[in-house]
Amino acid sequence: MQTDIAISRAAILKPINEIAATLSIPPQAVEPYGHFKAKIDLSRVPATGKQGKLILVTAINPTPAGEGKSTTSVGLADALNRIGKRAILCLREPSLGPCFGTKGGAAGGGYAQVVPMEDINLHFTGDFHAITSAHNLLAAMIDNHVHWGNALDIDVRRIVWRRVLDMNDRALRDIAQSLGGPANGYPRESGFDITVASEVMAILCLASDLEDLEARLGRIVVAYTRGKQPVTARDLKADGAMAVLLAQAVKPNLVQTLEGNPAFVHGGPFANIAHGCNSVIATRAALGLGDYVVTEAGFGADLGAEKFFDIKCRQSGLKPSAAVIVATVRALKMNGGVAKADLGIADPEAVRRGGVNLARHIENVRQFGVPAIVAINKFSTDTEAELEVIREIAAAQGSEAILCTHWADGGVGAQALAEKVAELCDHATPQFAPLYDDGLSLFDKINTVATRIYRAEEAIADPGVHAQLKRWEDAGFGALPVCMAKTQYSFSTDPAKLGAPTGHVVPVREVRLSAGAGFVVAICGEIMTMPGLPRVPAAESIRFGANGEIEGLF
Repeated sequence: MQTDIAISRAAILKPINEIAATLSIPPQAVEPYGHFKAKIDLSRVPATGKQGKLILVTAINPTPAGEGKSTTSVGLADALNRIGKRAILCLREPSLGPCFGTKGGAAGGGYAQVVPMEDINLHFTGDFHAITSAHNLLAAMIDNHVHWGNALDIDVRRIVWRRVLDMNDRALRDIAQSLGGPANGYPRESGFDITVASEVMAILCLASDLEDLEARLGRIVVAYTRGKQPVTARDLKADGAMAVLLAQAVKPNLVQTLEGNPAFVHGGPFANIAHGCNSVIATRAALGLGDYVVTEAGFGADLGAEKFFDIKCRQSGLKPSAAVIVATVRALKMNGGVAKADLGIADPEAVRRGGVNLARHIENVRQFGVPAIVAINKFSTDTEAELEVIREIAAAQGSEAILCTHWADGGVGAQALAEKVAELCDHATPQFAPLYDDGLSLFDKINTVATRIYRAEEAIADPGVHAQLKRWEDAGFGALPVCMAKTQYSFSTDPAKLGAPTGHVVPVREVRLSAGAGFVVAICGEIMTMPGLPRVPAAESIRFGANGEIEGLF
């Protein structure tokens, strides 16, 4: 089969105004960026009064074997439209870091892609650049305030706002800044995170509108005074200018799938130290324009789905109707102890051993009152005996596993899944509820996720962490949800513990307040907020070919 980029380039795309017209979006609300992508000015879109069905696509714990969550999201949206349902896709925007690093882009794959693939995976409509600029403007205003007298009494040892860049660059993780004498400010240690790890990104994706965005920006805690009192972006009078920089970025981006169906691709927060979902603004817009909305959450269901339910849905009032859990034979065999080099060898018993991972994810999603179905993303090496094991595992959990071939066949390869998902949405009676109440203490919320989702014995933390959480509760932040930052590869904090481990503990080594985004981050283990490039980065293969077209993107 052709490469993703070749398939994308061969597609005949519809003008973006035609895609908007299928959703009854008036021309005056469409702000084109070229011929095939556009910003949508929602203030010019008449309210429809409708509320579509929200479908979350999540997955088992990710492995090097691949699961195909984004590809399945695209395939499902295309398939729903094929069976006569008015469906809209809502995805996150890709970061340049993974595009030039190891992971590649995030526009789907094979014949289940959003297009134009090159544009989406590179600069797109400039949203990430706007977020980078707004974040770094705030950083500059902190240092400038200290330089010109420090009227807020900021303790330069307690400035917690770092700078960001949308690139993998390990050399910037920890830096010494403001060297070179008094004219350059007060020397101190700091560093850079990747843009998707910025609280500004999380804020953009949780804000309900531009006014809410500015209010959230103002609540960002950037530093502490010598008396240990928080200093916010509003204290520095930075919130207004930051909002101005984000005025275009807050508008959702409209593109299309290879089959010409509408897709909102907007926002892209980290799935570890943030909630890993596309914007609330885009999701709500889609729910008002379509009958079914397909969206996804980062990593496996233990991180992505939990945060989708406990953070995004809690803050926005969204109520999902169904969930799809993506699994592959190859990934389950890895969870069953098979080495990557041996995944092509048929081994139903390894699938069964690794299937405990899938079973637990089904159990966990159902804890939220959301009915779940399993999508088997088929590889050519899969055997019928291996596929049957997955069906048995799903059935034992009261669910159903549906074979999908959307990567090779497009929407037609996910039609069986679409029929089942539509039936779930139309006839099931989900009783969605977050995992914990707002009134629990912050540490009790952390412990609830650790014990009920990760199946740990308990969460533990040293007295300093408990004291910090208590200070935040006393300051009025106790009702916030928690955002667990741990390895995505395991239910535990040890990436080597595959399958469905139990009896472990979840050590919380640090907590961070994201007051603007509206959650408290619990750092469990080592979390990298500025990745590095691999030994052979994807960037080495990306270039213009002889015909002037981009090569090497995937």
